[in-house]
Amino acid sequence: MSDKRRIIIDTDPGQDDAVAILLALASEELEVLGITAVAGNVPLTLTERNARIICDVAGRTDVPVFAGCHHPMTRKLVTAEEVHGKTGLDGMEIFEPKTPLQDMHGVDFILQSLAEHEPGSVTLCPLGPLTNLGEAIARDAATMQRAAEIVLMGGAYFEVGNVTPAAEFNIYVDPEAAAHVFSSGIKTTVMPLDVTHKILTTPERIAAFGALGNTCGAAIVGMTSFYERFDRHKYKQDGAPLHDPCVIAYLLEPGIFQGRFINVEIETRSTLTRGMTVADWWGVTNRLPNATFMGDADADRFFALLTRTISRLP
Repeated sequence: MSDKRRIIIDTDPGQDDAVAILLALASEELEVLGITAVAGNVPLTLTERNARIICDVAGRTDVPVFAGCHHPMTRKLVTAEEVHGKTGLDGMEIFEPKTPLQDMHGVDFILQSLAEHEPGSVTLCPLGPLTNLGEAIARDAATMQRAAEIVLMGGAYFEVGNVTPAAEFNIYVDPEAAAHVFSSGIKTTVMPLDVTHKILTTPERIAAFGALGNTCGAAIVGMTSFYERFDRHKYKQDGAPLHDPCVIAYLLEPGIFQGRFINVEIETRSTLTRGMTVADWWGVTNRLPNATFMGDADADRFFALLTRTISRLP
């Protein structure tokens, strides 16, 4: 039996999703059982293709990729082309990937994988809206309890929202699915904007990927150079946050991050605060803790890990 940590990446690539996938595929500690695509940053037809493109770039056409849900559980899809470009991966070459799209639905793959492996041996890593996981919980909550942990990128507390004044994009797109996840009782760790906004690209950090001399490093330079233009303008900062790689970095080096085990509830009813992660950081309610909510990160240590690991790729 492999001593690697088995994971399933659930994703809506997205340049930062792509970097997270590359980090996972490059790592020696993780076994990526499969990648499930979901609609989010761009529609599903693009996110599933983008996931397969990244597998090609990494030289990992063996990794199975599945298309999941093409719209949120109860709402119309909201996308983010203004951030990621029309393809979702603007900044790198887009081509028809050799990595095949599997016939099975992504939700079925998640449930089948959890059923086939021993309980507590598969970690779920959602990088986008939580639709696929929400649907899986709604369909078969008992099988989902076999997951070791859910480590997700989403939400915010001190940083509040990036798509509305109150909500982070991934949670905003499908708050009902997020509510399913946070009320599921499955061990959950959250990488919110409070952490990801401390993991900023800089010219020096981007240049380090170019200096690796590999195809994947060059792809990261292209993608991050395009991707950061939106956040540099929006936040008036020198770089852009690399949100999704925080999930994979946590699995590889959890000491990079610091947080608290607290109660997190998802707002689904209000039009004003739809998708807000109501995080009881200060313990002012009597609601039971249900998630480890990260609040700080060591950016230098994160980028050292990322650059070092990506150097192993083609």
